[in-house]
Amino acid sequence: MSTETKIVCGVILLTFSTIQYGGYFLLTILRNPAKHGLTDFQKSMFRAGHAHAGVIVMLSLICEILSDYALLGSFSMWLVRSRTPMAAILISGGFFASASGKGATKPNKFIWILYFGIIILATALILLGVGLIRSA
Repeated sequence: MSTETKIVCGVILLTFSTIQYGGYFLLTILRNPAKHGLTDFQKSMFRAGHAHAGVIVMLSLICEILSDYALLGSFSMWLVRSRTPMAAILISGGFFASASGKGATKPNKFIWILYFGIIILATALILLGVGLIRSA
């Protein structure tokens, strides 16, 4: 495992505490839904944001390790290493931001963050997939 992979994986692992806090927040909503005054739409979007954060952060750890085996140039390698964790932030943040506001029942203008994160993740995964196939 390369030094870069060890450092980036270490940083990614440190972000799990924020995901854990998000889980705690969701539990407080479930325990006392009236206290927070959230709509069903907002609760659904917050659950989706939390779930996507956890899954994509795990995916980014796998991508970091796989990137050591991919045949990629330094710039492409940097894109893969930076964009997979960035996608976790953007996609989950897009769910949260697009459901913000009192009494929201549909996504607001910040839904673009979610779509931008999807593009970032797709780009990184395609680059990594091509790099792994080229190295075979």
